[in-house]
Amino acid sequence: MADNPAAFPDAAPEVPDASSVERAFLRRPSIGIRARLALGFLSFIVFAVAVTVGAWIMLSRLERRLRFLEVADRYTMEIQQARRFEKNYFLYGGNLQDVQEHIANARRLLVAVAPDAAEVVASAELGKMRDHLGRYETLIARLVARDGAHASADRAERPAIEAELRDHGSQMVAFALELAEKERASVNATLALFKRLPVAFLAFLLMFSVVVANFLARQIVGPLSRLMATTQRIAGGDFTPLMPLRWYRDEFSTFSVALNTMMRELARRQEVLVQSHKLSAIGTLTSGVAHELNNPINNITLTAEMLKEDYGSLADEERLDMVNDLVVQGARAQKIVRNLLDFAREGEITTERLDLVEVLRQAASLAANQIKLSGAKIAIDVPSNLPAIHGDRQSLSQVFVNLLLNALDAVGKGGHVSIAAGTSREPGYVQVVVSDDGRGIPAHVLPKVFDPFFTTKSRGKGTGLGLSVSLGIVRQHGGDIRVESAPGRGSTFTVLLPAAMVPGLTENDAQATRPSASKPSRPV
Repeated sequence: MADNPAAFPDAAPEVPDASSVERAFLRRPSIGIRARLALGFLSFIVFAVAVTVGAWIMLSRLERRLRFLEVADRYTMEIQQARRFEKNYFLYGGNLQDVQEHIANARRLLVAVAPDAAEVVASAELGKMRDHLGRYETLIARLVARDGAHASADRAERPAIEAELRDHGSQMVAFALELAEKERASVNATLALFKRLPVAFLAFLLMFSVVVANFLARQIVGPLSRLMATTQRIAGGDFTPLMPLRWYRDEFSTFSVALNTMMRELARRQEVLVQSHKLSAIGTLTSGVAHELNNPINNITLTAEMLKEDYGSLADEERLDMVNDLVVQGARAQKIVRNLLDFAREGEITTERLDLVEVLRQAASLAANQIKLSGAKIAIDVPSNLPAIHGDRQSLSQVFVNLLLNALDAVGKGGHVSIAAGTSREPGYVQVVVSDDGRGIPAHVLPKVFDPFFTTKSRGKGTGLGLSVSLGIVRQHGGDIRVESAPGRGSTFTVLLPAAMVPGLTENDAQATRPSASKPSRPV
């Protein structure tokens, strides 16, 4: 249970180490954007070459089919001419040499078209054509031989030859016409396919453009958006390093490593600025602390002198009372010093669940002596049911101490400073409002008050880092600082901090935790 982070909803997420993040980037294989784009366009070129080669092959086949169709038409015409002279022979006793001439032409056509016919028609169909043609030619040769014998052969043979000639002739014509019609349909189908091919290529080109656009969006625009969001996060004071999201490394990975290095350096310099301002605040607080320490030290000195001078004449009970007085005054001085040391101590930022009232109490305690010295009047109003927050106690205490010291500087002796806390109008936030009735800030200066090293105080009295560092701390906590001011009307600084959400809290419960006018405020 102790190793389960879900068991502790208030625990802060672990910030990855910068060196481990950089190693995680560099361990990934390098696949650059240019290489991926080159691969994509190479794929397109390969596809275009494949389409071109396919179109060339189809055109070659279409050319062979057209040649075969032309030969088939001529072959059909030669067969039909041979049949016509054959009929004249049987009807009118014509010459069979014309028949043999057309049959010889048909055979030459079959021989010439044989290379193309092997890829266009089946060998069985081509064999049938040769068989019918050979048989027809044999029968014609028998008739020629019979005529040369001057009817010496049996007259009964002629009807049988005539019937067989008609059978093979009709089959040759029908087969040739059927084959020509089939090839014509095939040629028309190929031409229709060629008509659809440009449309298909355009459709593929459109799909490829969509894929390339999506690739650019995912591979380039996506990382760019992430980097832009990171720059906005950096502007808000969040220096959490970028983690690798892909299994490979590209130019954006190199840029992310450089960005992480920049954020690491910015975080280091931010810490230096925070500590510089803290030292400045300590210097301001020291005068009040010295004044406050003077009282217990004087009491200790006077009591010790009295105890030394009158030790012999004092009763044991009186001595014990004086010793107890020394102890009380020493503890008082120790507490004052300890509070100042706690404020000045350097340490890592640790996020924990905080009671905002306790943070304000700590800030007021640190500035108590300065409040007394300034002579200003402080009014503090904090609801008793203020939601908790998540944050670093020391950093947030520094923010409120700085705002309080600035307000005291602005009002001077007899001025009024108020601190009010409550839920913000923005859902999920609590606010602390620090107001004063001091001299106010001119409108042309107001946009610059959060700039580093900008100050309206006299030389040697301010570093110009207080508000800048405070804004950085609050933004690191996911909040913001807003200011309203006008000359002669004082200034109001509003610190917004995210409220700690309680797991399982319903909207009605959230409403119940909000401050109500009927509930008393907690004193700070």
